[in-house]
Amino acid sequence: MVDRGASALSLPDDWPAHPDPILALNRMGSFDWDLDTGLFHMDAQAHEIFDLRPEEYDGYPESLTVRVPRTEGYRLDAVVSQAMKDGSENYGAYFRVRRRDGSLRWTHTQGYIRRDETGKPRRIIGIVRDATDELSESAARREQAALDEARRRQTNVVQMTTAALAHARTVQDVIDVLEDTHGLTHLGATSLVMGLVEAGRIRLVATGPADSYVPGTRVTRLDAKYPMNEVVRTLAPHFIESPEEFAASYPLLWPNITDLNITSAAYMPLIVQARPIGAIGLLYNDRRGFSAEERNVLVALGSSIAQSLQRAMFYEQEKDLAQGLQQAMLPRSIPGVPDADIAVRYRSASLGRDIGGDWYDVIPLPGGRVGAVIGDVQGHDTHAAAVMGQLRIVLRAYAAEGHTPATVMARASVFLDELDTDRFATCLYAEADLSTGVVQLVRAGHIDPLIRQTDGTCRRLAVEGGLPLGLSAEFGRLEYPVDTVELDPGQTLLLFTDGLVEQPGIDLDEGMHTLKGLIRSGPEDVRDLAARLIDVAEERGGDDDVALLLLRRQGPTTQQAGGRLQQHVAPGDPEALTEARHMIRAAVRAWGAGGRADEIELVADELITNALMHTEGSAIVTLRVLAGSDRRLRAEVEDSSSALPRRREAGESGVSGRGLLLVDRLTDVWGVEARGGGKCVWCEFIVPERI
Repeated sequence: MVDRGASALSLPDDWPAHPDPILALNRMGSFDWDLDTGLFHMDAQAHEIFDLRPEEYDGYPESLTVRVPRTEGYRLDAVVSQAMKDGSENYGAYFRVRRRDGSLRWTHTQGYIRRDETGKPRRIIGIVRDATDELSESAARREQAALDEARRRQTNVVQMTTAALAHARTVQDVIDVLEDTHGLTHLGATSLVMGLVEAGRIRLVATGPADSYVPGTRVTRLDAKYPMNEVVRTLAPHFIESPEEFAASYPLLWPNITDLNITSAAYMPLIVQARPIGAIGLLYNDRRGFSAEERNVLVALGSSIAQSLQRAMFYEQEKDLAQGLQQAMLPRSIPGVPDADIAVRYRSASLGRDIGGDWYDVIPLPGGRVGAVIGDVQGHDTHAAAVMGQLRIVLRAYAAEGHTPATVMARASVFLDELDTDRFATCLYAEADLSTGVVQLVRAGHIDPLIRQTDGTCRRLAVEGGLPLGLSAEFGRLEYPVDTVELDPGQTLLLFTDGLVEQPGIDLDEGMHTLKGLIRSGPEDVRDLAARLIDVAEERGGDDDVALLLLRRQGPTTQQAGGRLQQHVAPGDPEALTEARHMIRAAVRAWGAGGRADEIELVADELITNALMHTEGSAIVTLRVLAGSDRRLRAEVEDSSSALPRRREAGESGVSGRGLLLVDRLTDVWGVEARGGGKCVWCEFIVPERI
């Protein structure tokens, strides 16, 4: 029980030889405690209440422990310390005294705190009296309930700390929980220290408050004469119950912490699976000693902290390993591409130790073209990262071989299916001819790309797509449609994975709308824009990785007069022929061929077909816009045969023999040029100027 209603008290000048008669009449003893010297003087009646003979008492409060049970003494010390700390003038408390015969008697004390002009406590005078008879049974029950409540509060220290540590994922998270001032309050300590065992030494990782750090203790040998080092060596907790014990046990450390006014300390080893991983020390300035219950609570607290640290260490090790694997799978550098500004960014998921299979790639291609890839393998683990690495390599190889975008995607799907893995992948492949701005897009279940206009506005490209890689091969649906767009100088193509737009509780359209707003208000430079987008994703957090690729076509903001597009068509590859036809169709319309678009498509198709039918090699198709007195569109088909084409009469079926006849009739001019060991058949069409 605690009573803060005590009144001021004065003692006679000849005290204690002649105590106050009123106090003596009421069987009250009195005391005078000099806080500077530590002497605790008592009169004869006080000796009687404590059942002590004068020769058994040396004038110091520690001598009273033979009569005051330890737990009672700790509780009484806490009441007095709190009263001195919070500026109180007096205090009151009930406690029990064990007499010589072993019986316990309730005792009440009241003390009046006298302070100097600075407010520092200098002296306490007060009374003690036997209060057994006045405490009714209900009061005793209340006292026991108060003791039980104190025990519950101590137990709650572990529970509250454990609850806070449950959210800690990294070692720094654990440190932040313990160093936080609110956390110190829960622990009941004035300050703390924590160190981790590393390579035969202890490295200090936490101190709180910040000004409690002791120079020279950042890294210490295990055999150093410090309390944390000792508990690590012995694997046993160490409870220091008084300043005197601290000073005697650790003379090197004590002079450096005297300003903290430490009165007791508890050091616990942090043990996991019988192995010490560190130690923690809690230092107090308002108590002396520890009860058995308090010791058990602190040992349990140390165990909880050790488990959290081990979990955090495993988390960091596994995440470092996973991120290292993932980074090894991604391109180490992005090649410089003429006529383009390219920026890539990658962000790992902020939650969980797993990683995803997101990737990006930039592939230089013949003829000044460039391939841009963005993709995402299903799953968030090292298997997804490994599959991603293989898929990135084979997709790059297929593109570099000169296959059309649709063929590249189809072959990558077959490869993934043949890996015999349970994973599929979404992917978007863009092949751009930066001299003309023509971009061919193939989408395999991936999110649509965006284009940022020169004025900052942003639009979504609705790309017709096919099934994700792996699934299209499994279900025999390897046809991937190709969409073609023209990227004007100054415009930016944005490819990204769904982690950039998908958030819990927000649908895809809303996420896209938010992303377009960020792009519209973002910086013009692609690197700065990519950095801003990834920073927003970082701030938002989330459990999905983000990959981002931005490709901006360089050049003046006004439309150039000329343009060029080139396509490789391999023999015996019907898909390549189909893609070439698709490319021609999209290009002539994008360049404004007007009413001659059908004628150009028909002639170009005839030239390609002839090259594939009458030679044994591949064909290279080139379309270009020529600037001059007349705006012309020129189509070239180059093959490896030196044999010149010749006009033949159409056969009876009317199917063959019409190729050069169509070329001659539909073109404005055409011809044949020698190209190394082969030739080039070309033709030109006068087309209207673009408006």
